[in-house]
Amino acid sequence: MSDMPHYQLFIAGDWQAGSGGQVLETINPATGKAWATFDCAAPADVDQAIRAAKAVLDVPEWREMTQTARGKLLYRLADLIAENAEHLGRIETTDSGKLATETMAQTGYVSDYYRYYAGLADKIEGAVLPIDKSDMHAYTQVLPIGVVAAIVPWNAQMFLTATKLAPALAAGCSVVIKASEVAPAPMFAFARLIAEAGFPAGVVSVITGDAENCAIPLTRHKDVDRIAFTGGPETARHVVRNSAENFAVTTLELGGKSPIIVFDDADIDSAANGLIAGNFGASGQSCVAGSRGLVHRPVYEALTAAIAEKCKDLVVGDPHDTATHLGPLCTVAQITRIKETLARAKQQGARVVFGGATADAGSDHYFQPTLVLCNTPEVATLKVEMFGPVMSLLVFDTEEEAIALANDSDFGLGSGVFTQNVARAHRVSKRIRSGITWVNTYRAISPIAPFGGFNQSGYGREAGKEAILDYTRTKTTWINISDAPMANPFVMR
Repeated sequence: MSDMPHYQLFIAGDWQAGSGGQVLETINPATGKAWATFDCAAPADVDQAIRAAKAVLDVPEWREMTQTARGKLLYRLADLIAENAEHLGRIETTDSGKLATETMAQTGYVSDYYRYYAGLADKIEGAVLPIDKSDMHAYTQVLPIGVVAAIVPWNAQMFLTATKLAPALAAGCSVVIKASEVAPAPMFAFARLIAEAGFPAGVVSVITGDAENCAIPLTRHKDVDRIAFTGGPETARHVVRNSAENFAVTTLELGGKSPIIVFDDADIDSAANGLIAGNFGASGQSCVAGSRGLVHRPVYEALTAAIAEKCKDLVVGDPHDTATHLGPLCTVAQITRIKETLARAKQQGARVVFGGATADAGSDHYFQPTLVLCNTPEVATLKVEMFGPVMSLLVFDTEEEAIALANDSDFGLGSGVFTQNVARAHRVSKRIRSGITWVNTYRAISPIAPFGGFNQSGYGREAGKEAILDYTRTKTTWINISDAPMANPFVMR
């Protein structure tokens, strides 16, 4: 263990061990073996991070920093992220099993999120109100909401941190990032860049730990003003309950079971690529995975054949190898969940066309890309979010049926529509109850475009210019501009 990298908590500008003495190993999914260790936060550490975050809001170095200067700090952080994209990406690949080609490219692109909000930092404006009282001058200011608890999962850490941290810092908040206790190493490597960028101590802290010692004390803390959470619905319910203790403004970006509808006029090759990207990209470990393929009957066989043909050449293996298409899954628990769900699907009459088993590629974290043909909408693989490379296809006959099937879900994060009919694309997209619809593409993202869901996929939006206002509160100031003294309130005229 002594030869492994060790990551400490980053609190108020200092690196420190957890006060509870808990140290955990983090597993390299490609080998199934521990590769690093990290300190876990105890409640006292959480309290220290939050107290530092609250205190820095009154430190002139941060409180009086101009909005333009905050933007310049974010530009500096963006440059550092871009310069260190390969380094951060390789750490994330080792820690989570995601392909290095993806983690490095995604980290490089994430720098644009910080640049986007850097540009918005001095565009946050109040207003002079055309008040209906001639002796009064009234105006609004848009002020930082305060201390933010940003809780991110392991599967897209740099991206999901950027959608929270960038607007929060641009607005002038302070942030405590709670990294997942699964694969947290990239967040600690990222913390070094935050310090290097020049943010005052306490503006950003990075901690990790289990629910009892870290997540619960964080989300219940009386000094937390805002919670930005990405994770699963069950954990989110606890977060919402905890927020009742502090009335923190809360946004939730949760899971998904996204439909991809393929109509009979679609480009079959394009649709097959969209389904492969939606299901096997990131080895299926994505909240917007398009794992419910709904296919118009006239093209069902042709599309199935096209997908099967394309998947023959998919390589499962070492995530650091540029020839690999699917790496290992982050946890063995995901493998268990997939196997159990596939077993139920078969009992329900579904047919596995290819895949359906673990892959022999170096550890027990690998699973074959899998295609399931479903006979009814109730098949388990159409209902359960498995977080793995499993694609399920179901046939439909009419546009109305496709829309009904797409909306037959507890979730509503992403969706896809493949058609050459522009009118149909607009018509169907409008009726799908999801926060995002991609037409003739899939998994495109941008700092300019809001990201979020309906139903049990959560509420609130990340990215886009409006997201920065979620980290602010509006203050109204009234000024009596009359020379006359204030009237006696008990003398009516």
